[in-house]
Amino acid sequence: MPSTLQKTRKHISKKRNGEAGVRDQRLEKLAAARSKREQPIVDRVNFFQQNLREQGTEPLEVPAIQALIHTYVHQYDEEYEAAKKTRRAGRPASTKEDLLKIKIAALEEEYSKGFLLPDITSAESVKQLDAWEGSWAYLTTIPWIKVTSAGNVRKSELPSKALN
Repeated sequence: MPSTLQKTRKHISKKRNGEAGVRDQRLEKLAAARSKREQPIVDRVNFFQQNLREQGTEPLEVPAIQALIHTYVHQYDEEYEAAKKTRRAGRPASTKEDLLKIKIAALEEEYSKGFLLPDITSAESVKQLDAWEGSWAYLTTIPWIKVTSAGNVRKSELPSKALN
């Protein structure tokens, strides 16, 4: 009995016109789709981790957290304004401009209802966030909170699906 499936793969590839790795291709496609769906959350966590490191990895108060959220929500404003200025008068908005406008509006709406972010109000959770190395699996161990524009803070869970 061979230790690898080389003979089986070879047999299947002859049978299916050279496509032995159909399952492998399907799994790669699903992994790529999952990665694309999870990327906004990973980018968000990375943003807060970097800003926390710049400020000394100390727990933050709600006003400081709101300032960081405001920075995150309005990070696309300059790019949006530049896209608006390059458009000639009387012309419809470009696709890029429309996408930026939708993204900014979605972030502002989320902020008013409750912006999801890793808990950076306690020393233990800040330490966990600082130790995060970029993997999706580790994000489930980090506590999460939602902060509204009014300053309300409540516990939350990491979303299993992508953010809007």
